[in-house]
Amino acid sequence: MTVPDARVRAPAGIGIGLRHAHYADFLHTVPPVDWVEVHSENYFADGGYDLHVLRTVRRDLPVSLHGVGLGLGSMTPLDRAHLGKLRRLIDRIEPAVVSEHLCWGATSAGHLNELLPMPLTDAALEHLQVRVDEVQTFLGRPVLLENVSTYVRFVDDQYQETAFLAELARRTGCGVLLDVNNLYVNQANHDEDAVVAMNRLPPDVVGEIHLAGHCVTDVAVIDDHGSRVAPAVWALYEHALRRFGEVPTLIEWDTNMPPLDVLLDEVQSARDLQAQTRPRDTNAQHRGGSK
Repeated sequence: MTVPDARVRAPAGIGIGLRHAHYADFLHTVPPVDWVEVHSENYFADGGYDLHVLRTVRRDLPVSLHGVGLGLGSMTPLDRAHLGKLRRLIDRIEPAVVSEHLCWGATSAGHLNELLPMPLTDAALEHLQVRVDEVQTFLGRPVLLENVSTYVRFVDDQYQETAFLAELARRTGCGVLLDVNNLYVNQANHDEDAVVAMNRLPPDVVGEIHLAGHCVTDVAVIDDHGSRVAPAVWALYEHALRRFGEVPTLIEWDTNMPPLDVLLDEVQSARDLQAQTRPRDTNAQHRGGSK
């Protein structure tokens, strides 16, 4: 079992996802962001342009590796080839943090290429405990696990998702990547209270926060990462800052990619909200005295 370390954190400040549409921007200058996050699997090759760009960016900015293909909750054996490629990328890039999703995505028939929701049961918790321990031991480091957006819940669930994550973190020493937009999506789709969900997580277990846009349809709210962060999600982020402190935060945008300036504007909004929620230094006020 990995020694518990609930304070595994992404680099301080506000980051954005490094996506192909903005490679040229990053190669020509260092944008005013504190760090970048990439999908690990896009950089598993031994060479190529993507890895060249990542290595170049890494000279100036910290990197967070965010996996989308491991499917930790699947019942199939852990993909050792996948883990080997991830470990090799970690050795090459020396990321500040490595994260995965609380999901499954494979059967004996093959990989489904989806972040499918876990049944939140004792049996699933025990299954994931073994798998997370195995991954962390193989990688030689704790990982962060992200709550996912879902469009179904299981009638046999015994936990709320964040309570499930909190218990998994307690057992394995992993941390939590809190996706605030996913909490909002699940609140809208399942009539769940996102604030109550956040309050189930111990303050020191959250090592990174994701913010993203979503799409509202007649059927459901879809987590599509294709627009600006919605006002309701900013409001939840404010609660997250008050509960967890200035946790490193990522602006996540994957579809309908805008110019980089739009993402930088979202970065500034996150910085402004952090400043607004920062506790006032009452000692400094007392030192200044009255005039």
